[in-house]
This record gives sequence, structure tokens and C-alpha cells, in this order.
Amino acid sequence: MSFWETVKHFKPEEFASGDEIGSGKRISHLLVRMLDDLREKMGEPIHITSGVRTEARNEELVSAGKGAVKDSAHLKGLAVDILCPDSSYRFVLVSKALESGFLRIGVGNRIVHLDLDPAKPQAVIWLYGKT
Repeated sequence: MSFWETVKHFKPEEFASGDEIGSGKRISHLLVRMLDDLREKMGEPIHITSGVRTEARNEELVSAGKGAVKDSAHLKGLAVDILCPDSSYRFVLVSKALESGFLRIGVGNRIVHLDLDPAKPQAVIWLYGKT
């Protein structure tokens, strides 16, 4: 049985960079397992707005001032951004993400960023500008 056959709520396409077909398969399996657990705890869908990024896509976001950084965990397949339609959803998402073991959380107006990058500070929650 392949890894993706064991994942309940997600498909690799949901994590792909729009400029590289198949890139979603590079997402961290541990991250996907934690997201599956998070989805169970949430009891409602999670919409991934950004998963794996190519260098080109990440540079576009950095240049546009969209909150991306040059050494983004998205480049390593260690991060996702999740759409947050309102503050109630954001509250539940962040609280359940903490329960699921996420130690790096970025909060924006419309997204929550979750990542597992061990090269970055742990046990942090930061704010984005207008996202």
C-alpha cells in the first residue's frame, strides 16, 4: 500500500505548486499525517492554499510582498497555508493545530501557516500583515 492510500483527507495535488505538475508528492509525509489528524480534530474541511513551492513561485511571492521569505519551509515541502474564512474558524484551527503537535504557526487575515521546519525557531506563533 502506498503512503497516499493511507491518507484519509488529502491528495498530493492539494499540496502542489501551480507551476510544477506533480510537486505535491514532495510534501513531507509527517506533515500530511499531522494534517490528517488536524482535519479529524476539526471535524470540517481544510483548504490548502499553498503547499510545496518552487523557487520561482516563492520568489514571486517574496517580490510581491506576500509574506513569503527566501528560506521558506514551503520550498522543502515542510509547510502549508490554510484558508481561514473567519475568526471563529481561525481560532479552532490554531487550537487544534497545537493539539496536533504543530510548533510553528503563522497567522494572517485569511490564512494560517503551519510548518515543521526543524532549522527554524520552535514553539512560535507569528503574525503576517495583510494576507
